[in-house]
Amino acid sequence: YNRVYLLNEHVKTHTEEKPFICMICGKSFRNSSCLNKHIQIHTGIKPYECKDCGKTFTVSSSLTEHIRTHTGEKPYECRVCGKAFTTSSHLVVHIRTHTGEKPYICKECGKAFASSSHLIEHRRTHTGEKPYVCNECGKAFRASSHLRKHGRIHTGQKPYKCKECGKAYSRFYLLKEHLKTYTEEQLFVCKNCGKSFKNSSCLNHHAQIHTDEKPY
Repeated sequence: YNRVYLLNEHVKTHTEEKPFICMICGKSFRNSSCLNKHIQIHTGIKPYECKDCGKTFTVSSSLTEHIRTHTGEKPYECRVCGKAFTTSSHLVVHIRTHTGEKPYICKECGKAFASSSHLIEHRRTHTGEKPYVCNECGKAFRASSHLRKHGRIHTGQKPYKCKECGKAYSRFYLLKEHLKTYTEEQLFVCKNCGKSFKNSSCLNHHAQIHTDEKPY
């Protein structure tokens, strides 16, 4: 490693024991208190509520992390690339993109993962387990993120919006495909002369030629 702290993060994977295992999902923890907090996820008890949006959480630390989605605070910054995160655990997983480290290995097929959550999701490809069920249509999924994406079919939610034209999409990859059109072709066409532009601001600036407007 070219940084001492990257080496320290790596060493933890060899020295850090997690003997306390959840009997429901198999996730392991360093101590019993962490395990007990985790078990609340399975019981459904969520006593900690966000005052901004009403979302509830099983542990106070999860609420603290969630509040940052409202404030925009990202206190955990990667020293290699500068990318910032709302939680320390997300930073730890991100650091492994620089080190290439994948300490979580599937016992069934040997595939390795950077995070324990990705390993748990992967295990379900072997067991066939799909614990996340859509309340609207009953379709089941291996991962909560898959259920969340599927839910947008029913709600019509489109959180990924193009800053250029305002068009919105339910999936991030659809927005990425849309953004490619700005590099491949010019979509914003002047109604007066037919000249085309790559974004709306350039078109608006050009339109002043036809109106004889001189703002400066």
